[in-house]
Amino acid sequence: MIEARHLRVLRAVAGTGSFSAAARELGCTQPAVSQQMKALEQSAGTPLLIRTGREMRLTQAGEALVRHAAGILAGLTAAEEEVAAIAGLRAGRVRLVSFPSGSSTLVPTALAAMRAAHPGTRISLVEAEPPRSVEMLREGDCDLALAFRYGGGAAGAAAEWEDLVVTPLLTDRLVGLVPEGHRLAGAERVGMAELAEEPWIAGCPRCRRHLVEVCEGAGFTPRIDFATDDYPAVVGLVGAGLGVAVLPELAVESVRAKGVSTLAVEPAVEREVVALTLPDLARVPAVAATLGELVRAAAR
Repeated sequence: MIEARHLRVLRAVAGTGSFSAAARELGCTQPAVSQQMKALEQSAGTPLLIRTGREMRLTQAGEALVRHAAGILAGLTAAEEEVAAIAGLRAGRVRLVSFPSGSSTLVPTALAAMRAAHPGTRISLVEAEPPRSVEMLREGDCDLALAFRYGGGAAGAAAEWEDLVVTPLLTDRLVGLVPEGHRLAGAERVGMAELAEEPWIAGCPRCRRHLVEVCEGAGFTPRIDFATDDYPAVVGLVGAGLGVAVLPELAVESVRAKGVSTLAVEPAVEREVVALTLPDLARVPAVAATLGELVRAAAR
């Protein structure tokens, strides 16, 4: 196999005309140059140099190799510089996928900090709810995924994520939403059973399934009149008096809640918000730096 270091020595010999001059240019000994040229000729399977008097002359094969060596070494140098830039966070990219309420709360702070600290790193963002976001990570469509799991389904989610690097970010409490004119609007907290006869507005499919589980745990099956993945739409429907809802605090924080009263829910219902990546990606400097900024954003 032809090695880059041997090509560099061959170019030096071709340019200077002798082993000794090439050794001076490269800062090594003449025997070292001779040894590397022998190794290169063995790899090439043909003579590359002919001694004529005190000078070395290239064979036809040697000329061909020197001609290609320029492009090979230039490409290798460019690759080394690009890799060094990525490793030093002067370049690189991170493809981030997040669920909507994470996109509007945690992500902006983290990405602003990344841009300030590492302006050469490009970060893209697309939105997807789990489990689709987890699938995108495994399929190579993103490098970092924000996801969540509810307390009741932690064991299943742990199995779903067992081959991933899981970084906890925060615990997001669910709160109840009722119209301002509702009979419970002035209360600080509400038991789920007190909402048994209400029409419901439900959120994303995973949140919807969890809502049904929580309500059934309180002894009733919710009558879901409307379902939407759009959190502002959920809040708007509640504000219009069309039903009640339970949403994560992150979702409520990201929406201007008009005509809505927010209540603590009993028993308390929480979801764990995490960042997910693959083990190999976790060692990529730009991914690790973005992950660190997400952790700091969550701590704030």
